[in-house]
Amino acid sequence: MAMITTTKSESSAPAGKQDRQDREERMEKDGDGRRGGFHRKKVCRFCSDNEFVLDYKDARMMQSFVTEHGKIVPRRISGNCAMHQRKLTTAVKRARNLALVGYVSMGA
Repeated sequence: MAMITTTKSESSAPAGKQDRQDREERMEKDGDGRRGGFHRKKVCRFCSDNEFVLDYKDARMMQSFVTEHGKIVPRRISGNCAMHQRKLTTAVKRARNLALVGYVSMGA
């Protein structure tokens, strides 16, 4: 019994697969696939500045850590340390209970 195998040509590959192959080829040319540029390490505002106090009654400060949809900004974006991010989350929730910070923004 002879086995017949067929192979698909490059032209019949789906568009998504072709894009992935092109991307992989570009990454091989660039080296290890990293993008250029310098990224500054984010520093916790509360650790670096002792005058920047975490207080649930300060609505303006709380708004800077809440998105326009009302979600609390994650640690990887805000740059807070783990301890201060936990305290910030508690403070935002307290401010929401007192209606200092909204659960959602007023939409259009």
